[in-house]
Amino acid sequence: MFRHQGKRRTFKNNLRIAIVLSFVAGIVNLAGFLAIHQLTTNVTGHFALFINDILQFEFWKGLAYFLYIVSFLIGSFTSSLLIEWAMKTQKLNIFILPTLLESAILLLVVVLTDLSMLESPHGIAYLLLFAMGVQNSFVTKISNAVVRTTHLTGLFTDLGIELSQLLFLKKTAKRKSVFSTIKLRVYIISFFFLGGIIGGFLYMKIELNALIIAAVILLSGLIYDDMRHRFLLAKRKYLHKKMA
Repeated sequence: MFRHQGKRRTFKNNLRIAIVLSFVAGIVNLAGFLAIHQLTTNVTGHFALFINDILQFEFWKGLAYFLYIVSFLIGSFTSSLLIEWAMKTQKLNIFILPTLLESAILLLVVVLTDLSMLESPHGIAYLLLFAMGVQNSFVTKISNAVVRTTHLTGLFTDLGIELSQLLFLKKTAKRKSVFSTIKLRVYIISFFFLGGIIGGFLYMKIELNALIIAAVILLSGLIYDDMRHRFLLAKRKYLHKKMA
């Protein structure tokens, strides 16, 4: 799920990572919003608020929204930088570092808020938007832009296009392909929604400690992927020796 990239990825690879990351994004989205009353998984709304404050000549207020956008951008840049570095060195799975970084940021928010070292809503938003920038970047690269998990606008646009295509496609092979992409979009939307419900419920019980659950899910997905990869390698070696 975290290992193959581009054309080597199967539908199942994309479906698995879409489920995990959209669920995580849903948790972060609701927990972040309930904690600071700001969107923490995308920057579309923040861009509109930034422009509005500029038009109202409230430059200092608009600066906060501008930094929200920049935080997401820096997260995306950092994630891509780590992936490019890993590709050059070929020392490890290129998506391990971005996943670990995102998990670390989510846990950092929990630790800093618990220690009362991070009480500013803006500070929490900067870190969460950075983490979501990291996630959006690496899932875009790993799936060759097939999977997006931190915001739904593009997903609903693509879903509408693909549903309309079904009315005109007659060839079975093409209809099957479109059905697969529709299935993927529906899973992402559903698990983002489910993650939001879980995130909201957890926030009411444990507040921002809900982010620990999101980090654990990310790390569990990474560990599962690594163990599955090792198991398949061992199985291939065993079958090769058996046939030799």
